[in-house]
Amino acid sequence: MIITGRSDRYGRNLIKKIKDYFQKEQHQVVTVEEFCQYMGLQPDAVLKQLR
Repeated sequence: MIITGRSDRYGRNLIKKIKDYFQKEQHQVVTVEEFCQYMGLQPDAVLKQLR
């Protein structure tokens, strides 16, 4: 929600799509690097926004 500015539901659906894309199981987490690769973002810019 913080990074995209969208709703909680959108964020949950996005995480599910990313897990499917990277063939991760439900209990596995999505890393910042995987999120950035999927969304086409620079990890440094995302990490700055999270601080």
